[in-house]
Amino acid sequence: MEVENFSMLDGLLVALSVAIAAVLLRREVRDAPFWCATVTPLASIIGSGFLVVVPLLAGIAGTLSLFAIVGIVLLSFWLGKAIRFNILHDGRTPRVDSDPFAQPLERLSDLALAGAYVISITFYIRLMCGFVLTGVDAYSSFNADALATLVLLFIGIYGLRRGLHGLERLEEYSVTIKLSIIAALLAALAYYDADTGYDLSGLPLPESSLWESLRHLGGMLLIVQGFETSKYLASSYDAPLRARSMRLAQLVAGVIYVAFVALAMPLMAPFARVAPNETAIIDLSGNITLILPVMLVVAASMSQFSAAIADTIGAGGVVENETRKRLSARSSYAIIACLAVSLMWASNIFEIVALASRAFAFYYMLQAVLAARLAAKVSTGRQRYWLLFSYSSLALLLLAIVLFALPVEA
Repeated sequence: MEVENFSMLDGLLVALSVAIAAVLLRREVRDAPFWCATVTPLASIIGSGFLVVVPLLAGIAGTLSLFAIVGIVLLSFWLGKAIRFNILHDGRTPRVDSDPFAQPLERLSDLALAGAYVISITFYIRLMCGFVLTGVDAYSSFNADALATLVLLFIGIYGLRRGLHGLERLEEYSVTIKLSIIAALLAALAYYDADTGYDLSGLPLPESSLWESLRHLGGMLLIVQGFETSKYLASSYDAPLRARSMRLAQLVAGVIYVAFVALAMPLMAPFARVAPNETAIIDLSGNITLILPVMLVVAASMSQFSAAIADTIGAGGVVENETRKRLSARSSYAIIACLAVSLMWASNIFEIVALASRAFAFYYMLQAVLAARLAAKVSTGRQRYWLLFSYSSLALLLLAIVLFALPVEA
């Protein structure tokens, strides 16, 4: 398949991206409360993990990659259901208020999440800056740290001045660009598969033991992390809207992840025996069309930026929730940005990302435990027993992930 022959394909991909962006940026779409509430979890879910999911699965699952990503997405839906239950029953009823364990569980999980958010925000922006500087042949560790400092301070000051909706507007534009380019990527992969045949002969079977593969897949749950940010938008959106928008964000992201892995499998063979690299799929996309690598560079940058903003919004919501609104989310954005800058200059952020992975998994486990306790308080009849079984089983599974999973950065 010769790339030179596809100048028309290049034009079609650009036209597709522009058309999707135009639809998403229409006033009636971008200003709709439901879409605004959806953008934050969607931005966080389709963050840095999107481009690296293919190289990771190639090495872990090989020809079984499609089954692996479906399993990861289904687990995230199960977890999302538990967190939506917590959103809808967040201590507003007398029966929940009387539970002496609900509030401590909530507080402990929020503290774990807040720390993980600061690390992930720092990581996203530092990775984005390193990626951009490499692209213009100006990379050095100092340059990347300096540029990341400026970007983090911009986010903090912008959030302080414009508040949640100001950050959401930045997020909407970056997510729109990202989604429009992802649509072009999926279309290009579908064209490639149809033109060359869906050949998986070069993709090996998994080489690791089943236990080791499951440990790696457990760590990959963090790739689809981010939907929990909906829980911390209470200052602007009511509980039913946050629950519905989280569900939509997970559905859109889940479809994208499964479709991406399914369509990219014929191209995954070169990734099977090398260390995962976020730029690998960008380099390989040059075999499909000339314009796609450039578009993916933009998408990768937008992924990091929008995910960092989403986690900043989530962290601000955690602070507001834990201080009982004595410190508003708006005021906390600048503090969070300063903490991220301090963390970046004081440590090697790439070495402590594994701690954030554990913290996210620990948070999810506590949220599953909380959902089980709330179900015991607010549900009745058969539904009560089913929810107790479901959320308790989920909590045990997440405990196993906390104890045994291998983080995706390992």
